[in-house]
Amino acid sequence: MKTAEQVLAAFDNVRRFQRAGVYAPHKPLLILLALARVQRGEPRLVEFSAVDAPLMALLSEFGPSRAGKSRHYPFWHLATDGEGALWALQGPQDFFARPAAATPNLGELRALGIQGGFPPDVDEALRHIPGLLEAVAARILEAYFPASLHADIAESVGLNLDRPNIGWAAEVPEATYDQMQRRRRDPSFRERVLRAYKYRCCVCGFDLRIGTVSAGLEAAHIQWHNVGGPDIEANGLCLCALHHKLFDLGVFTVEPNEHRVVFSQHAITSDRGIQGALRHHGQPLHPPQHSEMLASAEYLAWNAANVFKAPARRL
Repeated sequence: MKTAEQVLAAFDNVRRFQRAGVYAPHKPLLILLALARVQRGEPRLVEFSAVDAPLMALLSEFGPSRAGKSRHYPFWHLATDGEGALWALQGPQDFFARPAAATPNLGELRALGIQGGFPPDVDEALRHIPGLLEAVAARILEAYFPASLHADIAESVGLNLDRPNIGWAAEVPEATYDQMQRRRRDPSFRERVLRAYKYRCCVCGFDLRIGTVSAGLEAAHIQWHNVGGPDIEANGLCLCALHHKLFDLGVFTVEPNEHRVVFSQHAITSDRGIQGALRHHGQPLHPPQHSEMLASAEYLAWNAANVFKAPARRL
């Protein structure tokens, strides 16, 4: 059985998609699905056909447009991370004679009953070291997703993260964290972005205060922090909690020229909703105090390509 430190180090070194600026949540979502299976006491290996539909649903909700078409990639390629230290495959021996880069198609994985799961030594550690599974899940969420989505993703995959990390946690050195994944946030980012937008949601104008404290307002990264988005005003929007969640889910984005709100065609609502959130479709953002604080076209383009659920409603 691996130690807690060895398991954390293996998960911290999951290889990211190599093209700069591209958000690819396939591997982390598969890992979280597999962690939930372990937490429920299910068998170590599972056929691809059993996780196909759940992974498709997760990618549709928490991934960029068209991400679901390549949902089988992580099931195959995760086995090459760390030379098989993180994911193991099982099936007909001649099937695995192909080069690692020759990704099988969906039909092959289903028809041959290809199974995947954590290697036995990792699986055993996750099941028997108290709090380790929850620590891995928390670090995967932190490394790949904005905080506004953590609870929703955990609930969607069926993970309970309430159990505390105990005993071994204090003995694991900080050096096991991947430096890019652990890039520290600037603690002044929230205050600077809220001040730039005069402490009101730049979509709906929400500006509630309790005494002198702004309530329900958050600083949203346009290009997410965990994929290299900087902590600067041009990469931030002051949003109420509702619009922050909708923005991170890709329900709407902001077009770069006139900074108008653009909702996705996938955002379906009742007449009441049209009078609510969707009434902002096509409307310009409430501007920041100075033009240099405006949302940058570069970061808006990243958001439209990697988060927004295309196609857009007509303006």
